[in-house]
Amino acid sequence: MSAEVYRDTWGVPHLRAADARELAYAQGRVTAVDRAWQIEVERHRVQGTTAAFLGPDALGWDRFARQTRLADTARRCFEALDAETAEWVTEYVAGVNAGLAEVSVHEGQFAAVGLAPGRWEPWTPLGVWLSTHILFAGFPAKLWRERALALLGPDAVDLFATDGPGTSGSNGWLVTGEHTATGAALIAGDPHRFIEDPGVYQQIRLACPEFDVVGLAVPGVPGIAHFGHTGSVAWAITNAMADYQDLYRERLRRGDTGVEALGPDGWRPVPAHTETIEVAGAAPATVEVIETERGPVIIGGPDASDAISLRHPPRATADLGFAVLPALLRAKTSDDIDRAVDAWVEPVNVVQAADTEGGVLHRVAGRVPLRHGDNRVRVVPAWEPGHEWTGWAEMPRAEVSGTAVMANQRGLAEPLGVEFAPPYRADRIRQLLSTQTAWTPAGMARIHTDTHLQSAAPLLSLLCSLTGLSPAAEGLRNRLMAWDRRMEADSSDAMAYATVRAAVVRNLAAAPAFSDLTELPPLPDLFLPWLALTPRIAFALETILTAEWMLPDLDRVGAVRSALEEVAGQEFAAWGEAHRLAPWQALPTTEEWPGLAGDHDCVLSTSSVPGVTHLSARGPAARYVWDLANRDNSLWVVPLGASGVPGSPHQRDQLPLWRAGELAPVVTDWNELRREVGAVRASVYEQKVEGFGTVRVLPLDPAGDAEVVHGWVTEERAEFWGMRDASLDDVRATYEYVASLATHHAFLVHLDDEPVGLFQTYDPAADPVGECYEVRPGDWGVHILVAPSSSPRAGFTGVLMSVLTAYAFQDPAHLRLVVEPDVRNEKSIARMVRSGFVLGPEVTKPEKRARLAFLDRSSIPTPPLP
Repeated sequence: MSAEVYRDTWGVPHLRAADARELAYAQGRVTAVDRAWQIEVERHRVQGTTAAFLGPDALGWDRFARQTRLADTARRCFEALDAETAEWVTEYVAGVNAGLAEVSVHEGQFAAVGLAPGRWEPWTPLGVWLSTHILFAGFPAKLWRERALALLGPDAVDLFATDGPGTSGSNGWLVTGEHTATGAALIAGDPHRFIEDPGVYQQIRLACPEFDVVGLAVPGVPGIAHFGHTGSVAWAITNAMADYQDLYRERLRRGDTGVEALGPDGWRPVPAHTETIEVAGAAPATVEVIETERGPVIIGGPDASDAISLRHPPRATADLGFAVLPALLRAKTSDDIDRAVDAWVEPVNVVQAADTEGGVLHRVAGRVPLRHGDNRVRVVPAWEPGHEWTGWAEMPRAEVSGTAVMANQRGLAEPLGVEFAPPYRADRIRQLLSTQTAWTPAGMARIHTDTHLQSAAPLLSLLCSLTGLSPAAEGLRNRLMAWDRRMEADSSDAMAYATVRAAVVRNLAAAPAFSDLTELPPLPDLFLPWLALTPRIAFALETILTAEWMLPDLDRVGAVRSALEEVAGQEFAAWGEAHRLAPWQALPTTEEWPGLAGDHDCVLSTSSVPGVTHLSARGPAARYVWDLANRDNSLWVVPLGASGVPGSPHQRDQLPLWRAGELAPVVTDWNELRREVGAVRASVYEQKVEGFGTVRVLPLDPAGDAEVVHGWVTEERAEFWGMRDASLDDVRATYEYVASLATHHAFLVHLDDEPVGLFQTYDPAADPVGECYEVRPGDWGVHILVAPSSSPRAGFTGVLMSVLTAYAFQDPAHLRLVVEPDVRNEKSIARMVRSGFVLGPEVTKPEKRARLAFLDRSSIPTPPLP
């Protein structure tokens, strides 16, 4: 059985294959077809090469990626994987490479920046996971806390101990059968991340005889990590807000043998090298990559006044926990989920699960180091003993009775972190869940979209206490006192509150008590969202307004009075007019995005940064409801759509649903899905030959084309291809291996709609033939197999040879073609000579005695054109 691709009405891929390995390949391939631009940007982010096509604005990230050694960490973690998981990931990568080969570089974002898809390595998905989550624990907050502690004293930790503008959170809740209409559990929620275009989650179904799972995958990563439903068990996560990354202040110097770092045991040499970063539209930049015994240096260096290194679990242990991913797919019960996530590494999450037998799970999963308490709060000195990691913290868990809520609040994970979300979202979800005991999947949308802003209470209380106001300010104050505290998109009262709040934040940020924190430190721009004063005050506003024992000289009442008077008399539009979606795009467009309901502390958490902007860059990156009574009653939605291809009907089709708080059904009946016929792939080369037909060169699909190729290579006429005795699995495995290589490529040749040949290309310098002759720059090897069973036609082989030669020479870097037919294959050698090849020497290879032949580009009479 070859992998099959089905689609529902929203374009969501449903994949069915014979086994998990074939399914991984299919997932990689469909992800590349649907999300090529997105995952290629991610691959370049891992490598620190985005500035080469995105320009100087991307240089800051590239520096960070190089300094933190993201790609090298991914390699290490891949090399440490068990064999089965490594093979599974490798199959996914082979599928990605096959899918990318189908992508047209002449359209969309690729054309806009002149970028062609590259080749993924087996470790690339691990790099994507690392780059996506490296900032999740918010280690830059330690840079902020260090400054705040120095200037404001020890109370600064509690004053600003809230989730800031750079963090990512989620809502999630589990309702046991006692509180549902069916008697079976429901799991629902919405992860809050920066909204990206295309979206950060990919709706998908993965089915084979061993398992059948629907869920939300991370594009570029195999399996379903965070949110899934296997039919008998479902799971979901939120960010636990744990602290598991440490910053060390390093003392570095240049010695006679290189860079040295001072540790508890004295000066030690450390590895260091310099890398060059290409920058589109600007001169290349260089970055020195240094790694101490603590970890990579991410700020400063031996020639700077300061240097700071980062230590995080995957780099320290060469373990990213990827073996959890296939285990989740195979899970049948909540106990299976529990055992699987024991090996989870990062990000550290709160996990909820429920199964059809009544089992439930509510625990923290991940790897948090045991170390000195100062490590969690600030940058610690590398040269002082006592800041080492001494083991791993035990992950907390809790019993579930009726309902369980996770919304990044203090509670289950409190022993593991410093900054948590205020309790408002969690309290509100519990309050809503308590209003009935017969919940259904459809009813969960009411919780997803709740806009009550409980965190408005402290500011409204201060407004209520004000006296001696101007008539305009008195009128505005009275209006806000009558407001229902709902941040609805069509509410002008919500806009009035947001305007006053923004003014209060700006007034507080300008207060003398915070003056020493106003100027940004000379640190990389990447960390500035954690270091800027105004956002910090915005997200800690309620604590600042109510904790009067902290900063007793701060004139809170004056800041509120001044803000109210400042905005009084204004006309207020609807909240949604200002509170618009502002997704991140690698290539920003002028697209107009819709207005939104909600706010940072609403259950409908569409975050803006009060005092800076009303635009919402962060919000529900997906919504889901998993029904354990019947998976077909489950629901989901993403902000934009299933496709990242510009112009696709599924690029934006879920946006109206998402904005309205509606959900799409999860369809699992194969008969209700549309099956894609044949491989969904574009030709890499196409030429119409008068009187003959159209020849197309398509990337070979190792799984989908294995049966056709197997039929060819095992015929007697194909004896010189060397696969006469190969099984179908042998053929598939051979070409999956070829697909995993950056230097070798396989293609299926079609004449009109009929497959008529196999064409392979390779870099001779990376092939055994390169040991048999002196490889020139520009040499490009080719293998050609005309299908033995193809209908004979006059000139058939000659036409194919001409077209394939034109394709091979389409790349100007290819200066000479090299072939190596078996010396016994006299017909093939004669055909090469007739096609213009010049015979070279006979050479001995392990599998045959071969005759080399060469075709120079200069010998082609006219330049080959597509």
